[in-house]
Amino acid sequence: MRILFVFDSVEAPAAANPRLGRRLAAALAGMGQEVEILELWDGTHAPPAVAGCVTHSLPFADEAAMNRALENGAAGGTPVPLRLLRLAARPAAVGAAVRQFVLRAPRRVTATRKTLESLHKSHPYDAVCAVAAPYRAAFALEGAALPGARRLLWQMDPYAANESYRAPGGYDRERALLNALDHTFITAQAAPDYAPGGPLESCAGRVSELGFPSLVPAAREAPDPSLCAFCGTLYPGLRTPDALLRLFPRLDSTLTLVMAGGGWEAFGPQRAEAQAALGDRLQILGPMPHEQAAALERRAGVLISIGNTASNQLPSKLFEMFAAGKPVLHLAAGPRDAALPYLARWPLAFVWQSEADTPALRRWLAENAGRTLPFEKAETCFPEFTPGCVARQFLRAAAPDAKGAAE
Repeated sequence: MRILFVFDSVEAPAAANPRLGRRLAAALAGMGQEVEILELWDGTHAPPAVAGCVTHSLPFADEAAMNRALENGAAGGTPVPLRLLRLAARPAAVGAAVRQFVLRAPRRVTATRKTLESLHKSHPYDAVCAVAAPYRAAFALEGAALPGARRLLWQMDPYAANESYRAPGGYDRERALLNALDHTFITAQAAPDYAPGGPLESCAGRVSELGFPSLVPAAREAPDPSLCAFCGTLYPGLRTPDALLRLFPRLDSTLTLVMAGGGWEAFGPQRAEAQAALGDRLQILGPMPHEQAAALERRAGVLISIGNTASNQLPSKLFEMFAAGKPVLHLAAGPRDAALPYLARWPLAFVWQSEADTPALRRWLAENAGRTLPFEKAETCFPEFTPGCVARQFLRAAAPDAKGAAE
């Protein structure tokens, strides 16, 4: 089967979605499929090559500059007038803003659509799959003329139901997108939207669940039992460090907490208070390449997970933690935390929900920090998140004669 994937790393070069998409592409190529990739990127951070796949590149430095100047439209941060002054200083960014906000025709949609049509015309594909979020590639695929190709959407993050931003058009726009495509892959956490009475009930026959291909063996080294590591991005109202920073001073004074990743701009007071309480026991490193974050996690004796307040969003990162075989301390975001069912399946997991759990956590840390389980244990616990399983499920829905949801 000839398959084209479209990945988008313009806003976030180190984002998980394109990285996981590349992993699936490599798995499919290893199974004998003919796989090509169209990379939408920021013009600065070149995406990596993928074994067995042909890659086509489409840079969008203008949109990347626009997003940086406008701070991606995030609340807080620099006042809007100053953002607009930064934008005005970059002519290419101004042009991108005019296309997006005035003409309602972002170049990432129009140029991607033309490229899809050109590639398909020169050597037709059996299936073309856009990975979202972001959704620019999906909207390009929606309007592309690709005769004979099965048009697929891998919806790793929800559109209308995403609580971290207001999606233009809401569920009406999402229904139009889903109905324009042949099949959409969703996460298990999105399934309630398609149940009877749900906002996307009419599209239930057009979707199937697909796991994250996150469970792969990784290099290991002797862990430091005193090192607790969190690697991830923080988001106001969705994934916050408050509970962890309040908890850690009450744990064993020999433990060190290292936090890598972005999003700290919204948590300045919490950071200052925790730094005063913990001193050298707290290190905040900020954003870093995936390879450096992986090296930090290899050294850690305990990996830390912070729950999402949105019950329909599950961090794919969780399964990389399980693959590492390490103890996972999870700060729950409430009883509807999407990670809880998976943590219940992992032998080295501790879920902290309130101060009442702190004494048990201290005992758990004393007994488990620095332990590891073989990768085979993670495979047994979470087989649906191995690349091979994900690839087989993908192929069933991608096949030209597939009807409705994948079996």
